[in-house]
Amino acid sequence: MNNKNTGLIATIAAVVLCGCPGLFAVFYGGLASIVSFIPGADINFNGSSDPMVALGTGLGSCCAGILFIAIPVAVWYFTMRKKPAEISTSNDSTPPTE
Repeated sequence: MNNKNTGLIATIAAVVLCGCPGLFAVFYGGLASIVSFIPGADINFNGSSDPMVALGTGLGSCCAGILFIAIPVAVWYFTMRKKPAEISTSNDSTPPTE
């Protein structure tokens, strides 16, 4: 396997293992944050019916989800980017021969 195939496999694994749970966490956090503002909503987060607990849980879940989504993006960037060309550092002033 060459470097492109390995990078593609790593990217797909990162999307499945980090990207999908990250999207779920962002959607869950958004829903929990919205529910905290609905008057009369039946809120139950770990036995607490306080709307601030729902808001804190929602915002924390959104932040964690964004970090989980950033992992596949970083894996894709570092595995699929083009490597910079080697720069010669010799002080030779003679042109290369063909």
